[in-house]
Order: sequence, then C-alpha cells, then structure tokens
Amino acid sequence: MINLETPRKFRPFVKQAHQVADEFLRANSRKYDLAEHAYPKELDLLASLVDGMGDSGQGQGAGAAGVRRGEDESDGKKSKVKNGTNMSSVLSVIEMCWADVGLLLSMPRQGLGNSAIASVANDEQLERFKGTWAAMAITEPGTGSDSANITTTAVKDGDAYVLNGEKIYVTSGERADSVVVWATLDRSLGRAAIKSFLVPKSLPGIRVERLEHKLGIRSSDTAVIVLDNCRVPAENLLGNPEIDTKQGFAGAMATFDNTRPLVAGMAVGCARAALEDTRELLENAGVVIDYDRPAQSQSYAAATFIAMEADWEAALLLTLQAAWMADNRKPNSMQASMAKAKAGRIGNEITLRCVELAGTYGYSERELIEKWSRDSKILDIFEGTQQIQQLIVARRLLNLTSSELR
Repeated sequence: MINLETPRKFRPFVKQAHQVADEFLRANSRKYDLAEHAYPKELDLLASLVDGMGDSGQGQGAGAAGVRRGEDESDGKKSKVKNGTNMSSVLSVIEMCWADVGLLLSMPRQGLGNSAIASVANDEQLERFKGTWAAMAITEPGTGSDSANITTTAVKDGDAYVLNGEKIYVTSGERADSVVVWATLDRSLGRAAIKSFLVPKSLPGIRVERLEHKLGIRSSDTAVIVLDNCRVPAENLLGNPEIDTKQGFAGAMATFDNTRPLVAGMAVGCARAALEDTRELLENAGVVIDYDRPAQSQSYAAATFIAMEADWEAALLLTLQAAWMADNRKPNSMQASMAKAKAGRIGNEITLRCVELAGTYGYSERELIEKWSRDSKILDIFEGTQQIQQLIVARRLLNLTSSELR
C-alpha cells in the first residue's frame, strides 16, 4: 500500500535537491527568462553533480531521466513494496520546478528524451546511449496531442532506417546531442507501426530549422527539426523492432506512462512555489488563513487560498500514486493520465489565481509569480493535452478501445 509520507531513504535526497534548486535554478530564474535562448552555463556544473550522484548511488533520478520499471530493490533485497527511480525522479522534479521549470528542462542529460530511452530501450541500448543528452520529438505540424497520427516515416534500407518528416516544439532540440524521434514504419498499420529512434544530431539529414519564441519556459530552447532522408542505424530503433498489431500502441505508450507523472510533478512543484510566495504576501498584508474556521466565514483571499491548497494536495497525491505504481510494476496508464490532467490544469489555475491574489506584486517582475503563471501553461499542454488525458481515462474506466471511443 502506498505510504503518503516521503520515503525515509529519499528524505536526505529531497532536501539536497531543494537546496540545489534554490542555489542553482531559483537564483538564475529571472536572468534566463529575460535572456531567451541564452544557454544557462550554470547548469553544466549542476549536471555534472547530478551525474556524479547517480554514478555513486547517492541520488536517483535527479532530473527527468532514469525512469525504468522494476529495476530497483530496497537494499538489494526483494520487497513487496518498492520506492524506486520513478518516485525519486518525481520528488526531485517537484523540487527543481519549485525553482524553475525551464531551467530543469534545460539540464544536460536530464531531458524527456532520456526518459523515453530509459522506458523502452533494451539493456544493450541503455549502455550504448549512456551519457547522451536526448530531446524528444513527437509533435508535428498536423499532429498535436494525437501521437498515434504521426506522419514522419521510417523506411528500412539495409542496415539503416531512412527517416523523413518534420517535428515541432522539440524541447532542447538545439542543445541536445541526440533526438528521440517518433516515426511510423507503415502508416497502413496505424498505431502499432509507430516506433521511436535515437537520432544523433551529428548524422546527415537532421537539422534544426528554427527556435520558437514562447510565452513561458523561455530559458528552455524549443526547436523545429526537419528530417530529410536521414539514415539512422537500425540498432538505434529503441526496443523491439517488430510490429505487433495485437499490442497496438501500448509499446509506445509505455513512455508516457513514465513521463506523464514527471510532467505532473513539474506542475505540482511550480504551483507550490506560487502558493508559498502568495501566502507570505497575504500574511504580510494582514490576511489571516485559519484552518479551524469554515472557508465561507473567512475573507475571499483566505478562502481562495485554502481551496487552492486542497486542489494542490489532490494533484500531488495523484502524482505520487502514478509514480508508486510504476515502481511496483502495476499498470498505471490511467493513473498517469489522471495525474497529468489534474496537476496540469490545477497548476495553471493556481498560478493564475496567485497572480490575482498578489495584486500588483503578482503582475510585476518584482516577484516570480507572474513567471510561474506563464511557465505553468505548457505543463497542461505537452505530453498530451487536458482533453487527451480525459479521453484516456474514460477509455480505461469504460474498457473501450481507441476506435470505440474517440
């Protein structure tokens, strides 16, 4: 059974992650928000520290990478309940995004592409791709949240696949040294033919077309990537190269089952930062938040704040549940989507409401609240929009296929 307290073995790690987030990310948050597309050089040292922690066994999943089912055991022994890399990654991401979402997404070797590798790559590929910084390329100009409608093609040619297509909104697309590209082996076979490929940026035929200017997460580069007859070694197809029409899209969805709780954790961390700063501003303004009195008998500001805290805690618990289920080899597709849907929506609503409650402080650059409200919007969109998550949950609850419930 899930324990709602932070696992004892992770408490020092979470404390350390918070300290690092405060000193490295929060301290540079406004600087790189204003200097859009400038590379945050301070992250090089932080990434080295994270790599060192992982190699020494002191840290697990200090960024967005390292989520893989069922490979953790408590103290080297089998146990009925495990808290492994999924849980530690989510706890770490919450602390990092309490500081800055964009800077977390900019951390070398900690991208969502790395999570995709960890989720579906075989053991040989895990070792071969160790140390790469991987962006993840899913979205296309005509394909938004419906990842099953991907048009980028991968055609087998000897010992390589030839990839053609265009990907948009690729996080860390310029800075990363490789890209996990989702492509179809055979469009006539639908979802089952979609596979992911690790494409090194050094290969001929892959290029960054442009960088996007964005509402939020400005410190994170977001690129348009074009694949023009890009020959990718066949062994770079992640996981099983066979097309299994019975399994359908399940293999590709395994990536989302692991990464969606991470994005939910990002929203939880960002919203927590806004709540903490807003609470301080309200208390300094003389607003009393009394948990022993009914909300309706308190001021609008106090009652609103209490309601936001309740929604935030619900999002947190859903996120922890999805991560815990992944660590314990339990199917978590529905819970991952529930966490992403709840946290993405509530995170954005909370940060916007905090702007409102904080008044001029919330709308100006004197505080980071306005920045968190901008950053939080993408967390309700990428890795599947609100509507897509609700559709997935409905299918699971009703036991219907994607063709039966669109």
